[in-house]
Amino acid sequence: MIALFTDFGLTGPYTGQVKAVLFREAPGIPVVDLFADAPAFNPRAAAYLLAAYAVEFPRDTVFLCVVDPGVGTHRRRPVIVEADGRWFVGPDNGLFHVVARRATAPRYWVIDWRPERLSASFHGRDLFAPVAARLARAEPPQGPPQGWGPQDFEEWPDDLAEVIYIDHYGNAMTGIRASALPQDARLEIRGHELQRARTFGEVAPETGFWYENANGLAEIAVNAGSAAEAFGIQVGTEVQVISAAEHR
Repeated sequence: MIALFTDFGLTGPYTGQVKAVLFREAPGIPVVDLFADAPAFNPRAAAYLLAAYAVEFPRDTVFLCVVDPGVGTHRRRPVIVEADGRWFVGPDNGLFHVVARRATAPRYWVIDWRPERLSASFHGRDLFAPVAARLARAEPPQGPPQGWGPQDFEEWPDDLAEVIYIDHYGNAMTGIRASALPQDARLEIRGHELQRARTFGEVAPETGFWYENANGLAEIAVNAGSAAEAFGIQVGTEVQVISAAEHR
């Protein structure tokens, strides 16, 4: 299958135009809308989100990923990344860094191919979609692979103590894997200290808490309410981890 991970949104023509290319170039291959509202213009936050959700997909899934504020410039290269049997196509701007870091033996290829028509501002449609379609048709990348080499993002932490995504309920996903936190850890965000719960029903309505979401991330929520509104949260808001010892 091909999974779309973009910040295009579902309004306007962008997602539809990309899908049209995929259906033309890879007929019969299912296309899954994973995220159309990835953190806009923010490859760093999107990188942690992509890494958490990609692992739920089977091997040989092709991820067409576009969070690309540098489109049309020389600041980033178009690349293919293979990580633990999954394929990623998009810009080399850090978007695939966390996926590659967590993989066993990642490889990448710089995309040298160019279509006859390549707009300056829509590489998702003109460049990345045709390449993703070829991979989905089981055509190998051109040229020999390279070991994961880009080092520009090595200072990024293994887990990002920030909000990286807010869903339509107002729940705030962080870039922290819940498995990296002590069971009794509390999260502090904008002066609000939140205890851990296993599920929404364990806390009273309109009460804030954090929990391990279905994809393994520490997520901040309010039962029957919006954490984003209650705590003034947005993408990029910092989170502090407080141990039980510090709380005492």
